[in-house]
Amino acid sequence: MSEKQVFIFGAGYSGKAFARANPGGAAIIGTTRSPDKFEALRQAGIAPLLFDGALTAEVGEALKKTTHLMVSVAPDDAGDPVLNAARAAIARMPALEWIGYLSTVGVYGDYAGAWVDETAECRPVSKRSVMRVAAEQDWLKLGRDIGRPVAILRLSGIYGPGRNALVNLENGTARRLVKPDQVFNRIHCDDIAGALWQLIGSNKGGIFNVTDDEPAPPQDVVAYAASLMGVTPPPEIPFDTAQLSPMARSFYGENKRVANAAIKAAGYRFRFPDYRTAFDHMWADGNWRAGEARSPMKR
Repeated sequence: MSEKQVFIFGAGYSGKAFARANPGGAAIIGTTRSPDKFEALRQAGIAPLLFDGALTAEVGEALKKTTHLMVSVAPDDAGDPVLNAARAAIARMPALEWIGYLSTVGVYGDYAGAWVDETAECRPVSKRSVMRVAAEQDWLKLGRDIGRPVAILRLSGIYGPGRNALVNLENGTARRLVKPDQVFNRIHCDDIAGALWQLIGSNKGGIFNVTDDEPAPPQDVVAYAASLMGVTPPPEIPFDTAQLSPMARSFYGENKRVANAAIKAAGYRFRFPDYRTAFDHMWADGNWRAGEARSPMKR
């Protein structure tokens, strides 16, 4: 196989975790909308380029040598910004072997706490999840049209160094909202990275829930983080009386337990199969504050 070059549209938190892992030392190029973020991308091992909805000559040239394309840009009212700007260029990529699209488990909508896997019907509730379903279908269609595998990674709530309940407790923003029987899955950024590299290694397409083994009540996560820190957890707040933004409230309008057997069948083994394992590791390692902490996969 040719030497890998990975191109990331939208190299944010997950993209940087992916680049820091980089087990084979692949060349990685990634886009951001602001030159102010170039240095953070370089520190993660990403050669930065600008992309804000228009295909530049620099991006076009980079795509010509790219073997693996990863997309982490949210759709908007006009559709998928990457496909709108670069569909023709992607279709002509001479070295392209694989496309990965980062989506969300929000596409399933509400299942009243029942288990869902990749065969479950998508019945999204929020507008943003409706747009995600459409974007997934657009990327799968492009893959069929050009004869390339497309992997759709449906991610649950993303956390990791710099984004977790330990940080929220330290800065005073942690809350323990309690809605009876409500659970969420979550995923550590290093496991997103690991799942991506696993799929890239085999050029495997399909739909994969990339999520931990243990859907859990959100207030339990805050309580566990507080126990590690040796602090008193914030008081429980009944969901019905909580002051929440419309977006935050909408998350609680969906309740499901998301299964992850497909990504395991593809050969991936989770570093952090539940939040306790991850919090224990971050607390012991001391990297829970550092949003740009080096991935332990590279050690």
